[in-house]
Amino acid sequence: MEHIKYKLPDKINDFFNRLSKYIDKKLYYYGSIQRLDYFPGSSDIDVDIFTDNMHSTIMKLKHFLNTNDNIKFKKIYWKLAVNNKMVYGYKLMYENTKLNLKVEFSLYDEKYKDGVLQEHNRKIILPFYVSFLLIVLKKLYYDFKLINENTYGYIKKKILLTRMIGYPEDKFVAV
Repeated sequence: MEHIKYKLPDKINDFFNRLSKYIDKKLYYYGSIQRLDYFPGSSDIDVDIFTDNMHSTIMKLKHFLNTNDNIKFKKIYWKLAVNNKMVYGYKLMYENTKLNLKVEFSLYDEKYKDGVLQEHNRKIILPFYVSFLLIVLKKLYYDFKLINENTYGYIKKKILLTRMIGYPEDKFVAV
């Protein structure tokens, strides 16, 4: 998960390489960027960062991204289905219009790394019919704009979880 399956433009690869060096942490990519249903310029890129010093990493990330202090990381609580453990961390949605880049950063304590990565790995290799449905859904949403964001999110969640591949629904709360 440290490497991206999908080829990104050099300027975006450079952005992530500089970020990783600046915060002195590895970046772990998950979600559509690791599958066939990634839509360049439309899909966001999901990134996990694990740290032993949350405050320092958040401050470095804010500085690197040039975010002001009004932008807050959302605290999240998540019960992992793979081991039934409760983890907490922080999320930040970041958008860079110059790079045509949307990133969802998730920060977790290093002690949660194995469980979180296991959870994300479950959704990388999907049955063909699930990948096909995700591509069709994203085409309808991103390219044709035939469905709204709420409908898209609801259907995507159902495709990825209980209805299609039998995984339990995530117990996830953002505060």
